[in-house]
Amino acid sequence: MLENLRESMRFRSITLDTVARKLDRAANIDDLRLLAKSNLPRGVFDYIDGAAEDEEALARSIRVFDQVLFRPRVMRDMTTVDTSTTLLGKKIPLPFALSPTGFTRIADPQGELAVAKVAAARGLPYTLSTMGTRSIEEVAAVSDGPKWFQVYVWKDRGLVKEMIGRAEAAGYETLVITVDFATLGRRERDVRSGFTLPPKLGLDTIFDGIRHPRWTWEFARSEPIRFANVSGTSDDRDGTNAVALAPFVAEQLDPSLSWTDVEEFRAMWPGSFMVKGVQDVEDAKIAADIGCDAVALSNHGGRQLDASPAPFELLPETVDAIGDKSEVLVDGGIRRGADIAKAVALGATACMGGRAYLYGLGAGGERGVDKALGFLHDEFERTLKLIGASTVGELGPDWIRPA
Repeated sequence: MLENLRESMRFRSITLDTVARKLDRAANIDDLRLLAKSNLPRGVFDYIDGAAEDEEALARSIRVFDQVLFRPRVMRDMTTVDTSTTLLGKKIPLPFALSPTGFTRIADPQGELAVAKVAAARGLPYTLSTMGTRSIEEVAAVSDGPKWFQVYVWKDRGLVKEMIGRAEAAGYETLVITVDFATLGRRERDVRSGFTLPPKLGLDTIFDGIRHPRWTWEFARSEPIRFANVSGTSDDRDGTNAVALAPFVAEQLDPSLSWTDVEEFRAMWPGSFMVKGVQDVEDAKIAADIGCDAVALSNHGGRQLDASPAPFELLPETVDAIGDKSEVLVDGGIRRGADIAKAVALGATACMGGRAYLYGLGAGGERGVDKALGFLHDEFERTLKLIGASTVGELGPDWIRPA
């Protein structure tokens, strides 16, 4: 009897690493979101998780994927499935690129370095933000993978051109111009929490820090958080002094940005060139006509105009209009590998996402980012097998139907 009991009752090995233990129990991106919420102070989590005004654009960008179902085919040989594709002339193992995110070190001290290292290890493009808290050169030093540099066009065009030159010298392959930032959207969670960078200390943040000791300890031990790409140029501009987001953006960013400016940036950049933030097919046509290699349909993660369309729902008409001139990416709302498959079936070359990996970063640092990207890859591969498609190239409109 005791022998039978020993055979039937086997205990799991004890894991003393609390981060590993929590990550092992996560089943998807939403689980990583909950872990990040428990690990991070409220203001920090709300900055990552929140969006503009009533946050309907964010909710819509996620929800719209549920309006499309697959048309699975069965009895096909799924012994071998190839999830790789070609994006901007480079083969990548999954139709996915990591979107730029600012202030990344508020989620984890390594910030962009942790994300870039995981992206490189997985062979996926990583996009560094102008508002990054690790510099162009720091990221290049830890990543030999495909690197893109995202540009917010500041009033100081000389500084912008200097950063672009540094990105070219450091081996970044693609320049991404964000075009939906004439002013900062009203992110009401940040208003309520008084979010600044770096976070200011007050009674509320002290109590919140006590409730999140791991984050507080790591934050206290780390070097100050700054906008690393402009560090040293100005205390007001590089984040040495705590800045509230709305006045900072109003002061630094150039609301006069036009398609003529985009043409000038296209002319000065020798590599691949993308505009991100397109929300109408007519603007996509302009971007394609002036020589943009790719157009990222994006509503800035719902963080700008709350009444903006979901990028996924813009996809079919955009592909019809410019698909023979420019590659089209869907940026926003990606929470599952199946979402990526739906977008590719409707004509997207690939998808982009930021919150998915930020949740992983907040949940478990570099290991959490790897967990997030692993979820997307495994879910995408599983989706291909379950619908009967053995390659990305097979996907098309015939594989989906309206819900």
